[in-house]
Amino acid sequence: MGHFVDSGAGGIRSTDALEVKRGVHPAGQQCPEWTADDQRTTLLLLIQGRFRLDLNLSSTPLEHQCDYVGIDHSWQAEEDSVILTVRRPSVPWV
Repeated sequence: MGHFVDSGAGGIRSTDALEVKRGVHPAGQQCPEWTADDQRTTLLLLIQGRFRLDLNLSSTPLEHQCDYVGIDHSWQAEEDSVILTVRRPSVPWV
């Protein structure tokens, strides 16, 4: 659900109001770029695995199911991980 879903095929799932996506990240995969000055609110919820978020002041591991964080961050999957990301509003990442 979000801006990236084709409005013709996605129907009500195509929206700029909210973005929800499930990410499957193999161990070692990372996103070293920061989401600084993002105009969205982001929530990352761990479903499975171990996932590290590097925050402005520290690093925070997501180790238990339903651990979450919502703040400017970069990340790395420390184990094969499944993450649920919710963003509001849904806008293309710059």
